[in-house]
Amino acid sequence: MQPVTVDVVVIGAGQAGLSAAYHLQRRGFVPVSRAGAGDETFVVLDANAGPGGAWQHRWESLRMATVNGIHELPGFAVPPADPRSASRDILPAYFAAYEERYALEVQRPVKVRAVRREDDDPEGRLLVETDRGTWAARFVVNSTGTWTRPFWPRFPGQERFRGRQLHVADYVSADEFAGKRVVIVGAGISAVQLLDEISHVADTFWVTRREPQWTEDDFDIPARVAAIAGVEDRVRRGLPPGSVISVTGMHWTPWARAAQERGVLVRHPLFASIEEDGVRMPDGSFEPADVILWATGFRAAIDHLAPLRLRTPQGGIRVADGRALDEPRLFLIGYGPSQSTVGANRAGRDAVRAIVAERDAALAA
Repeated sequence: MQPVTVDVVVIGAGQAGLSAAYHLQRRGFVPVSRAGAGDETFVVLDANAGPGGAWQHRWESLRMATVNGIHELPGFAVPPADPRSASRDILPAYFAAYEERYALEVQRPVKVRAVRREDDDPEGRLLVETDRGTWAARFVVNSTGTWTRPFWPRFPGQERFRGRQLHVADYVSADEFAGKRVVIVGAGISAVQLLDEISHVADTFWVTRREPQWTEDDFDIPARVAAIAGVEDRVRRGLPPGSVISVTGMHWTPWARAAQERGVLVRHPLFASIEEDGVRMPDGSFEPADVILWATGFRAAIDHLAPLRLRTPQGGIRVADGRALDEPRLFLIGYGPSQSTVGANRAGRDAVRAIVAERDAALAA
């Protein structure tokens, strides 16, 4: 089957992907499904069965009042919602309404298997191979996020543990841990939020690799700028993006304060190994456990880009201003400094600006 020719393929219909689609349409690009002769075209491919990006997979107890970092999609505000409503009910519906409002014609479910160069021509096309055919694109905007790649650290004895191990990506609610002893691993926002939640019904034991660096400062504009600059520097050098917390330290959230007031925000050093019924601490002491919850973050879901051979020896892709430095036909948004919702919106806009500028320059030449 011959590849379908399109100007831009957007992979992923989360915040970043929908932002890119919105700005493409504003700049005159048309969804390929309704394009006419001479139209510049785009297509959005999404692996999920329905709209909502990662929001549709969040745990059921995550409420609108406790969601960290909602930002409206460009041109359409998040509708008012009861703070007690589950985010996975409200936000996917908002994404669905957005796709319909702007007629973005997202194609789903479509699994992208690989992105590769059509030939050796640096101005040629990129082939996007999927389980529903192949697309030949002038540009690819990759916005696949991280949710599908939860990071599971490896420890001696891990396979011997007789209790339950799960990642934040698999978490549903605290009720399933009632009366149990739960070891929570990780120093991020999710770890502390779930520590507070689970500690109401279970005995919790919180461990982190490093002592958390709590800061009383507000996570204001200067702090956000500093965090983004730190991550931008990493991805420009081809390092894995890392987390914002590694740059800014941990800020006090309402759930962190609540856990502290109840005396459960007690950090312990990371265990040395895992045994059948618990974990062995660095000092040799033993801590029993029924459950180990890995709140250890996510990695960029970019395995389908492997045929482009862009990974550095350090494990990242060299990216500047959302564009792959070693493959300028590829944009990575929602990656590194644009992982936040507001950052994803801007990255979608900036990627389209670069595409349009290159198109205009080619026409003027």
